[in-house]
Amino acid sequence: MTALVIAEHDNQHLKSATLNAITAAVGCAPEVHVLVLGSACAAVASQAAGVQGVAKVIHIDAPELAHPLAETFSAQVISFLKSGGNSYSHVLFASTASGKNIAPRVAALLDVAQISDITKVISADTFERPIYAGNAIATVQSLDAVKVITVRTTGFDSAKEGAPSAAVQSVQSVSNPALSEFLGQEVAVSDRPELTAAKVIVSGGRALGSHEKFAEVLTPLADKLGAALGASRAAVDAGYAPNDWQVGQTGKIVAPELYVACGISGAIQHLAGMKDSKVIVAINKDPEAPIFSVADYGLEADLFQAVPEWVKLL
Repeated sequence: MTALVIAEHDNQHLKSATLNAITAAVGCAPEVHVLVLGSACAAVASQAAGVQGVAKVIHIDAPELAHPLAETFSAQVISFLKSGGNSYSHVLFASTASGKNIAPRVAALLDVAQISDITKVISADTFERPIYAGNAIATVQSLDAVKVITVRTTGFDSAKEGAPSAAVQSVQSVSNPALSEFLGQEVAVSDRPELTAAKVIVSGGRALGSHEKFAEVLTPLADKLGAALGASRAAVDAGYAPNDWQVGQTGKIVAPELYVACGISGAIQHLAGMKDSKVIVAINKDPEAPIFSVADYGLEADLFQAVPEWVKLL
């Protein structure tokens, strides 16, 4: 059995989510290959070749692969899987926006059921995945010849990186199906760490009351801790924080070393996105707030007093 991990990258660097997916792949099969699709992305292929557990890297380079469009990428993946001599038992994607966009199309074209958001590999055909906002864990067994899997990155450690040691094979791309076209993107530039990769996250809830208070109270703390900023769904819906800050079942799943929740009650959908954090600190003046049930350290206090005092002490 051989597992194939579809790499996620920006054509220059391998994204950390791929390292988590490689760890999951190592648990699925004795041999792991990585497929790097992109444009002028030889550096990514070389980086993938140095990841521990990777036996081979397949590099497909073409201008139309500069952006991970589901239609274009899935056509390349399917062509590679069905070409002679490529027999894979598992195809894994990181459970990111990109991975969740491409994986279902690959599964459908292979006529197999996708196994979504796994957090544990029990055996080659059996996996664990959360259901009901993480309140229950389902054990799923698949009898499909090829298992198409998305990996919840917080459930697996990152594979170690080193000097390139795996073989890198270049493969010719297939013709572009041209079912979709990349027109452009607006990228928010920030000096802060990206939310899903941050080691420290400071999050705020609806209790902050306004966008201005969000910036006034939480930004100094995040600056002191070198943290990314996050928010609850209620805070995002109220317009206090941008959509890409949302942590939770309908936002981003995070597991930093330190998660600071300020004025967040701890609704189920929010807990599903952050309860795997290594250390959770909660500040809330409601002693009955559900967030305290998962917090390692809880402070029953008014965040408008407690957070500025904490900043002064740092």
